Amino acid sequence: MFVIVGLGNPGDQYALTRHNIGFMAVEKVNERLQGTFKKGKGAYVYSKVRIGSHPVLLVKPTTYMNLSGQAVHQVVDYFKIQDLSKLLIVLDDFHLPFGTLRLKPSGSAGGQKGLQSILQALKTTHIARLRIGIGNGFTDASAYVLSPFNRNEQKELPHILEWAADAIESFVAHGIEASMSQFNRNVLVT
Repeated sequence: MFVIVGLGNPGDQYALTRHNIGFMAVEKVNERLQGTFKKGKGAYVYSKVRIGSHPVLLVKPTTYMNLSGQAVHQVVDYFKIQDLSKLLIVLDDFHLPFGTLRLKPSGSAGGQKGLQSILQALKTTHIARLRIGIGNGFTDASAYVLSPFNRNEQKELPHILEWAADAIESFVAHGIEASMSQFNRNVLVT
C-alpha cells in the first residue's frame, strides 16, 4: 500500500496559507479520485483510493506542522506499513521558487520542521518527498509561511496543484526515478 502524506496545519485559519500547500495537493488527488477523508486511529484523517491497480492512503495529519511525525508514525503503525519506499511526504518549501516541484527519494529536512519531525519519528532520512516551492519573498519566515498566497499566486495555484497531483500519481504508478525526471521543474516557466 502506498501512503501519501500532505503536510499542513489544521484549522480554517490556516486552510489557504502557503504552509498548507501539502494538504492542498493531497486534497486535489482525493478530489480527482472521488475519495472521502475520515478520522483515523490517531492524529490524522485519511482517504483510501486507488491509483491504477495500487491501493493508496491519502493522509493529512491533524497535529500542527511541527508534530507531523507523531501522526505519520501512527499511520505507519496502524496500517502496518513496512515498505517505507512507498511513503511520500508532500510539503511546502520556501527555498524553492513559487511553482517549482522537487521530488527526491531521501535527504535532510532542509529546515522544514514537519519533515524533520517525520524523519525523527521514523528514524530514517530515506523517505521520499515532494517539495512544492512557495517562493521566498520574506523577512520573517514564520509569518511568510502562515500567510495566504497573494492574488497573482492564487491565479497560478490551480495549475501548480494539478501538476503536483500528476507528480503524486506518477510516483505511485511509475516510481520516483521516472517521476523526478518528468516533474522536477518550475511549472510556471514555459
